[in-house]
Amino acid sequence: MKAMKVFTFIFYSCIALLLFFMLDRRISNVPPLGKFFDPLHGFWKNSENEALKIPPTLQLKGLKESVKVYWDKQYIPHIFANNEYDMYYTQGYIAAFHRLWQMEFQMKKTAGRLSEILGSITLPIDREQRRKGMVYYAQKHIEHIEKDTTIMKVLQPFIDGVNEYISHLGYKNYPIEYKLLDYKPEKWDILKMALLQMEMSDQLSSGNRDLENTNLVHILGKETFNFLFPEKYSALSPVVNNSEKGYTFDILKTSKPDEKIPTEKIIETISQPDPLNGSNNFAVSPQKSYSGNVLLANEPDLGLNSPSLWYVSHLNCPTVNVMGALFPGQPGIIIGFTDSIGWGFTNSPRDVVDFYLIEFANSKREEYKYNEKWLKTQTVLEKIKIRGEKTFIDTVLYTHYGPIVYDRNFKSSSQTTNFAMRWVAHEQSNFFRIFYTLNKAKNYSDFLESLSYFDSPAQNVIYGDVFGNIAIWVEGKFPLKWKEQGKFLMDGTDSKYEWTQFIPQEQNAYELNPKKGFVSSANQYPIDTLYPYYVYDDNYEYYRNRRINNVLGTLSKITIQDMMDLQNDNFNLKASENTSFMLEGLDTIFMDKKMYKIYKDLKKWNYEYQHNKPEAVYFEVWWNKMYEQLWDEFDTMKVAVYKPSSFHTAHILKHYPTNPFINIVSTPNTETLSDILKLSFYAMVDSLNKWEKANPDKLLTLGNFKNTTVTHLLRLKPFSKEGIMIGGNGNTVNAASHKHGPSWRMIVELDKKGVKAYGIYPGSQTGNPGNVSYNSMIDDWAKGNYYPLLFSNDEKYIQNKSLFIQTLNPKK
Repeated sequence: MKAMKVFTFIFYSCIALLLFFMLDRRISNVPPLGKFFDPLHGFWKNSENEALKIPPTLQLKGLKESVKVYWDKQYIPHIFANNEYDMYYTQGYIAAFHRLWQMEFQMKKTAGRLSEILGSITLPIDREQRRKGMVYYAQKHIEHIEKDTTIMKVLQPFIDGVNEYISHLGYKNYPIEYKLLDYKPEKWDILKMALLQMEMSDQLSSGNRDLENTNLVHILGKETFNFLFPEKYSALSPVVNNSEKGYTFDILKTSKPDEKIPTEKIIETISQPDPLNGSNNFAVSPQKSYSGNVLLANEPDLGLNSPSLWYVSHLNCPTVNVMGALFPGQPGIIIGFTDSIGWGFTNSPRDVVDFYLIEFANSKREEYKYNEKWLKTQTVLEKIKIRGEKTFIDTVLYTHYGPIVYDRNFKSSSQTTNFAMRWVAHEQSNFFRIFYTLNKAKNYSDFLESLSYFDSPAQNVIYGDVFGNIAIWVEGKFPLKWKEQGKFLMDGTDSKYEWTQFIPQEQNAYELNPKKGFVSSANQYPIDTLYPYYVYDDNYEYYRNRRINNVLGTLSKITIQDMMDLQNDNFNLKASENTSFMLEGLDTIFMDKKMYKIYKDLKKWNYEYQHNKPEAVYFEVWWNKMYEQLWDEFDTMKVAVYKPSSFHTAHILKHYPTNPFINIVSTPNTETLSDILKLSFYAMVDSLNKWEKANPDKLLTLGNFKNTTVTHLLRLKPFSKEGIMIGGNGNTVNAASHKHGPSWRMIVELDKKGVKAYGIYPGSQTGNPGNVSYNSMIDDWAKGNYYPLLFSNDEKYIQNKSLFIQTLNPKK
């Protein structure tokens, strides 16, 4: 009996130990359940039934003086400090309070460190980031930034504030994502902030088609390539049009070498930024506004993520009074306004990435050829930690151009496929000074000073002030190029193909107070035909900008509501220019009842992309089916390629109806344009029938079909919001598509008596999915509503309007 008791004791002890072992450890994708379900420390502690549960006073180590934080109805912090150090310190502390996990996760993504927390599934992403040299060049930027003592006095307090918040965290108050993935926050530092800035350059300026163009020009021949991929259309309005004034500055000369496009092929290229990344901005002069004040609007159309890309703050101290949207993890305001100016950005598509074919001396790859000499390569061993697995080591070689992205170890098995990347974002830059100076700007002269620091990503920067000025600059650091330089892979052994200098910043194109009374941009071709320098990109937008200009050109006495209506405009110019043409090509004789109804509905459609109507779905699916059938030749090519733009597709259909590409190569017949229109119309109806069968409880409407979704960064459905009913799509001013759209809408009236502003974004200030206010602004955003932004230099005024007051005191 005694032996049995001992056995039983040992048996149950082992079971207990095993359970303890298992519950204390992450198994596969399951977090340690013991900690996760712990009632005192687990995920229960992330449930917050109050939107803002904070202590009225805090003692913080490192603060110099007391700081007041006034929280308003949208839980926007209004930080009033007595000095810049305390203001940026508090901004860092609050950013971490609301968005710590997001800050760190986005940093890890940029740095190629996702595999540390997510395992080998993200190794391909990490390798691409390392191959682009994201950390390598972030460190180069820091070497430059650390020489600027003024900027370091902005960065260091922000870092101190973030780390003070982290220092008080224990497992129980970690953001829930840390608990799910079972890891801890890291201390914040300048490298992490530089990486977040690199992330924006990556998202907005790393796109290029050099290698696809090289493949295509060898397959199609130069004449056909140029026909299918024209560089510009003279009839379309650019961002800046100075064709009446011309350009009087001293033009820098370039010399084009003999055309020699290497014949190296590439099967697969690295990931490109999402083509739906874009933006709109516009400003109207006092002569066109209802009040005689400048009105300014901005809307970056980016990924609809949760937590949102943006966070809204008001920063105030004796030298600063600024409000707007910012990237959590960095100091200052990115898009916003001060007492006297407002500004905003849209992406300016421009080829600022080029690839060079590198020739090594031998298989050791220690030397590469350049101007008949052999230069040394630099070897960097990228050690990528993988959760639960052995560390992966990738050998990345660097040349004076930049990192060799493609080689025998990555995306190519050929010994001769060695492509080095040169990218403006690799050039040393003090990007933090741009926003430091913008946030303190009082007039156009101050604005111009901030632009002098602007390098990457290239942007159309819009400006307005209380003195009645409006302006737009196509801003960035642009290599001076000869025609077609960098459009294709270039010979890296010859310096004739290398960038030699950059266009002087003061020669970048701009408009100041144009006669038309407004300035605008929406990612279109940037500059008029008289601009003396070569400009190229493969991804311009052709519809939103013309719609904005058409509306602003016809309106007078423009009101705040007019600006809001234009930001939420769902009229699709692409549909209006093509639907009638496409319908005219159909023969209705062979249509069944349903097809004929769709045909009739499209005939009387007003081209509005309303979420509760089906016509936009008909057009979208029909166009996409026709586009697939028209360009099916490209699907047969065994190398990396891309297809002509939708705008040029429409141009070919209307002006070259017998072009050989109209034939469908997979059939034995020779299809005509009429055949393509009919077949794609039938394919559209078939596709919609399948959708209706798969979704019997839903009406076929644009809202249901596109299913606009704000997606959690970990792609967790319970933390995301699907089925958002909002109109628009990628080609409408309200560019709300499936997972992209207006990520921040802002309208500013620049009144000398007091700046008025309105804003909204699809998310919430809190990044905690367990908070009652999580994603609380999405419904109003979808309806086109805005919140007045509380702004003043008068602390008493802000205090009287605030919901909650918090006092931060120095810790003795």
